[in-house]
Amino acid sequence: MVKYSIWATVNAKPGKEQEVEDFLRSAQSVAEQEKETITWYVVRMGPGSFGIFDTFITEAGREAHLNGEIAKALFSEKTKALLADEPRVSKIDVIAAKTLAA
Repeated sequence: MVKYSIWATVNAKPGKEQEVEDFLRSAQSVAEQEKETITWYVVRMGPGSFGIFDTFITEAGREAHLNGEIAKALFSEKTKALLADEPRVSKIDVIAAKTLAA
C-alpha cells in the first residue's frame, strides 16, 4: 500500500497559465520513468492554479522524486519566471486509500 505522498501547489503569473500547464503536462513522461513513483497527478484548481499529487510506497521513493528531474525543473529559474510565487511542496502521509483491483 502507498503510505507516502507529496502535495504541491503551483500558481502561474497572469498570462503564463498555458505555459505552466504545458510544463506540468510535459513532466508526465519523466514521472512515468520513475519506478518508485506509484501515482502522479496534475490537477487544475483554478485558471492559473495547479496541484500535483504523487504517491510512493517508501520514504526513499518519495525522497528520490523530491531530488529528481521534475523537482529540479520546477524550481529552475526558467520555470520560476512563469510562477506568481514559489511552488509549495508538502510531504503528506496516506492513511487510507481505495484502489481498483485488477
